[in-house]
Amino acid sequence: MITATKGLRIRRAAAVAVTTGAVLVTGALTAAPAQAVTTPTITAPGGYLMNGATGATLFTKAADTKRLTASTTKIMTAKVVLSQTNLNLDTKVTIRKEVSDYIVSRGASSARLIVGDKVTVRQLLYGMMLPSGCDAAMSLADKFGSGTTVKARTANFIGKMNTMAKSLGMTNTHFDSFDGISNGSNYSTPRDLTKLARSAMKSTTFKAVVKTKSYTAKTITKTGATRTMAAWNNTNALLGWNGTLGIKTGSGTEARYCLVFAATLNGEQVMGAVLTASSEANRTADVKKLISYGYARIS
Repeated sequence: MITATKGLRIRRAAAVAVTTGAVLVTGALTAAPAQAVTTPTITAPGGYLMNGATGATLFTKAADTKRLTASTTKIMTAKVVLSQTNLNLDTKVTIRKEVSDYIVSRGASSARLIVGDKVTVRQLLYGMMLPSGCDAAMSLADKFGSGTTVKARTANFIGKMNTMAKSLGMTNTHFDSFDGISNGSNYSTPRDLTKLARSAMKSTTFKAVVKTKSYTAKTITKTGATRTMAAWNNTNALLGWNGTLGIKTGSGTEARYCLVFAATLNGEQVMGAVLTASSEANRTADVKKLISYGYARIS
């Protein structure tokens, strides 16, 4: 015996079956359109996003406007160092007094390196990219620049940075420092910095450094003893969020808040930059929007 309720269920089931059949038939003729991805709005004056795998542009906002880059400049410093022929990452560099004097005179961010200590190139890369040590950046520039004085060697190294920028097609970029403390002519754009990021991330060493949250270096003192440095913590609070792998923060009175970033999730790669954000919180919010938008565009 079929009750009214059961009969109703059967009729509904039949109706669903018919409707489903109609959808299937219709679907064979005209597929439903994919859901559109809404372009995000960011507060930073400048931003850019690319597909990390293909290099295709996904988002732009004043992407070619020249702006101060602050410590994101150190990406290029690392790129130049890692591009040296026959590079030995375990080569030891003695920290000079000129480095300490520079940090004090400029009030620069520091990895707290100690004059006379011997620090490896690898350790200097961590000291530069995690706590954003300008002392580590200057030590690297002095080591890999040519000349008879610290001033000459660091100037020569900055020249190498600009040569590298040209080779990467960074047409709206110029460096006048190894650490982003501008001497009046240190600038780039969101698009150019993303080009740099894509190139730098091809280095396994660079990629390993920038995704590290904390690193403890053991240096050699003047007397040959081992000094365990206080941990260097990465200034990039976004590491690990939604596949974020790096790359470098920057901040300054005029540059405001900057971030060059890279993220990979489920095989989808995005890279980009935001410059001159008004606050650290706004910078973070902007980058999160761009990363999420990039994944949605690619998928």
